[in-house]
Amino acid sequence: MDIKKNSANIVSISRIFVAFVSLGLLFVNTTTAYIWAIILAGVAFSMDAVDGYLARKYGQSSQLGAVLDIMGDRIVEAIYWVAFAVLGWIPVIFPIICVTRAFVTDNIRSIALTKGMTPFGMQTTEWGKFICASKFMKTTYAVAKVAAYILLIFAHTPGLDKTIAEPIETAAIILAWIAIIFCVVRGIPVVAECGKLFKE
Repeated sequence: MDIKKNSANIVSISRIFVAFVSLGLLFVNTTTAYIWAIILAGVAFSMDAVDGYLARKYGQSSQLGAVLDIMGDRIVEAIYWVAFAVLGWIPVIFPIICVTRAFVTDNIRSIALTKGMTPFGMQTTEWGKFICASKFMKTTYAVAKVAAYILLIFAHTPGLDKTIAEPIETAAIILAWIAIIFCVVRGIPVVAECGKLFKE
């Protein structure tokens, strides 16, 4: 495999493993482990921007790249919600919503791919394009999600004073609800516009 020609895809896949290491550290109950978990979480989410940059810069955009990018997004997002629920930091409804939405939208998008459409290109209405593909919606969702993840880890860092941890945890939970609402809302246009995929 030509690494240079597949650098964007390699980054997309690698960030999944970075996220797994980050999550594994959450079950090592030490301050150092949690600090590294926060750092690696930041790296994993930064890599999402890096793979897109590499794809555009070196002309590596492709259907495979789009699928790997979305796959990476789904895995990283889901495993954090699941881990946080297992640790008792958030209600179990968070990973349930996340995984359900992922199955629904990604199955629809897989049908769009068979018809030559890109995952985000299947949106044809202006409102659908705005909710699913606009820079504002993508950025707002990403910021809320990443901030929620990092603040949740920080708030539960062993040895952190409660007077600091409690307001941080409150902010993290608020951001988590914002992120999960965005998760659902951004799936609505995919479902609403999927009818055209099944017309002969």
